Amino acid sequence: MAEAHAAVAFSFAITHEGFDINYDHEVLNLVWNSGIRSWKKRVARARNGVRNGVYPAHIQSLWLITAIALGLHFAGYQAPFNLTNRILEHLPSNTVNWQVTASFLAALVVWLSICFTMRYTLKLLLMYKGWMYESRAPGSRVSLPTMLWVAVVRVLSSWNKPGLYSFQGSLPRLPLPSVKDTMSRYLRSVRPLLDDDNYTRMERLAKEFEQTIGKKLQWYLILKSWWSTNYVSDWWEEYVYLRGRSPLCVNSNFYGTDAIFMNLTSIQAARAANVVSLLLNFRKLIEHQELQPIMVQGMIPLCSWQYERTFNTARVPGLETDRIVHYRDSNHIVVLHKGCYYKMLIYYKGRTLRPCELQVQIEEILKAKATPLSGEEHLAALTAWNRSKWAEARNTFFSRGANHVSLRTIESAAFVLSLDDEPFEFDLARPELLDNFGKKLLHGNGYNRWFDKCFTVCVATNGRVGFNAEHTWADAPVLGHLWEYIFGDDIYGYDESGNTKGTPEFQPPTPTRLNWDLTPCLAQIEEATIDVTKLINEVNLRILVHQEYGKGFMKKCRISPDAYIQMALQLAYYRDAGRFSLTYEASMTRLFREGRTETVRPCTIESSAWVKAMQNPNTSNDERVKMLQAACDRHQLGYQDAMCGRGIDRHLFCLYVVSKYLEVDSPFLNEVLSEPWRLSTSQTPHGQTPKMDLKKHPNCISAGGGFGPVADDGYGVSYIIAGENLIFFHISAKTTCQQTDVHRFSQNISQALADIRTMFEQHMKDHPKPAKKLTNGST
Repeated sequence: MAEAHAAVAFSFAITHEGFDINYDHEVLNLVWNSGIRSWKKRVARARNGVRNGVYPAHIQSLWLITAIALGLHFAGYQAPFNLTNRILEHLPSNTVNWQVTASFLAALVVWLSICFTMRYTLKLLLMYKGWMYESRAPGSRVSLPTMLWVAVVRVLSSWNKPGLYSFQGSLPRLPLPSVKDTMSRYLRSVRPLLDDDNYTRMERLAKEFEQTIGKKLQWYLILKSWWSTNYVSDWWEEYVYLRGRSPLCVNSNFYGTDAIFMNLTSIQAARAANVVSLLLNFRKLIEHQELQPIMVQGMIPLCSWQYERTFNTARVPGLETDRIVHYRDSNHIVVLHKGCYYKMLIYYKGRTLRPCELQVQIEEILKAKATPLSGEEHLAALTAWNRSKWAEARNTFFSRGANHVSLRTIESAAFVLSLDDEPFEFDLARPELLDNFGKKLLHGNGYNRWFDKCFTVCVATNGRVGFNAEHTWADAPVLGHLWEYIFGDDIYGYDESGNTKGTPEFQPPTPTRLNWDLTPCLAQIEEATIDVTKLINEVNLRILVHQEYGKGFMKKCRISPDAYIQMALQLAYYRDAGRFSLTYEASMTRLFREGRTETVRPCTIESSAWVKAMQNPNTSNDERVKMLQAACDRHQLGYQDAMCGRGIDRHLFCLYVVSKYLEVDSPFLNEVLSEPWRLSTSQTPHGQTPKMDLKKHPNCISAGGGFGPVADDGYGVSYIIAGENLIFFHISAKTTCQQTDVHRFSQNISQALADIRTMFEQHMKDHPKPAKKLTNGST
């Protein structure tokens, strides 16, 4: 009862002696400061809303145009279209004050006209995607339309310093491809996977679909593309993520690792405190819209919509479908340590706590000798359970009382911090240590990560960090951007002893334990623990560190590094499985408003021909090089099409959703949407923030991250091109499948990369480039 009384900040009673008022001054002060902070955010949001609404024009230009309008009017000149005098006719009188008002209104009309002209001009310009297909080969010339387009876009996009969401109103909508084009691309993509008879059958199904039900389904998609901001994103979030009933652990959530070549501090509390502080700084940049939007080639903006839910977000389970809940603000995080949950305030006395003050709080948790309540240690296993079972348990046992309050505290937190009680180790001589590092982040022990939360930051006893993130609210590049921001500043956050810099100005508030009554649901927690333990035991992970060469050699071969690696994966998979398979590579569509991802299909006619040539000893080296270049060119074209809204799979997915709404059966769509992705791949981007100076700090780069296998008999492969001579591969597969083996596949990847290098080195030796002549005639 002591906690209940302490939670009451104000009480009022009438006695025979009069009024009796009791209040806690400190708690009321917290309430007051919270209200002030909330109003400041409202004002900032309103100000940013106006700024974004008129971008690329500057709001201060209104005063310049007003001054010009006043000068013209009182100098006896007419404003454009005689606006001032026309407005003055409708005002009560012709006094100086009303003349000033009329001049201001005329200036406002002109200013708004200029703003919207600039905005829609930029929107029309951003619809042009010809620049994407321009050759980037040395010596190639850019077309005149693209050169003119670049000049105008560069002027408009750099006219005014943009905020995070400044370009949102100028981004074009995702275009809807025609059914005919999608059928053509689809049939070409499956040709290397089907024999002649099956390909003929698929051609017949596709033609029948295109000429019959496809037309009707396409009309509904056309209406949706006109009405909604993005015809894919809402359905993708709902049907691919929120309606999925499989556990989030392994099947949906992904992870990111530390900068493994850099050891900033071995003090767990210090590393945790500094990372938490940097995360809160990033949240502040998002809230104030001061984070610079990512610009392709410094001038073409990417959609920033996904950043809105980076913090204060949770996925809430439902019996049939989950939902994403985002809280406008949160002044706390939740810390998980040795099975105990703590609420830790991050905002106190009118400001965000500093790293040294956060370290004091975290040290209190680490030094606490608390023991978990009954069921508390394995509680998070519920978030790794089947979604419908978790929803049923939540509705039954967490809808009221202490459990409801504590669960809401977790879901409304900015994020979850897990202080693990074991180290995350790395040693190039012992690759199994890095594999275990990745496993601890992918799934942990099944109950030391809150899988429903936007992300859980994991800090080991030796100061190493990583994260586990829920996938519904955003894609991996957003977390990659956040992680890069942290590493860019984390290197400056510690003193000589390894502690955070600075001295606390006051004693920060003590973290408080969350209270639970889990006795009624111990059976559900135990069942969830058994299920998640089985799930994580069925997954194996291998992190391959490829140091022989990187993008430096690939560029020397004049091939896109991504296409180069994808071809190596095709060769490695063919050697591993003895066949070609439908391959998934994630591409982004953030050149369009609310864009997320599109699928690139790296297994093409050209790539399969090259792989067969590599396995044929009678094929000459020059032929192999030409075939690889053709395969990479085709892959690059597929990637460009996907980024420009000309992909295959999102269009087919939306057609399938419409068919289900209309209760129309399509044999073609049923077969297409049931094809397994036995090789699912994704590249982790880096270089999204200028804060990371890899020339000055070459080790300040994450080893990337990974995800679980998409198919039970397939591989999940994530890779990051971390430097001129470094690539990380994160390879996952199910141990229950006898056909897959992550260690064998990693060896095949290494061998494929080595064979391609040998092939190109031989080609360069056989065809040496002539030395360039200098102007003085020497070479």
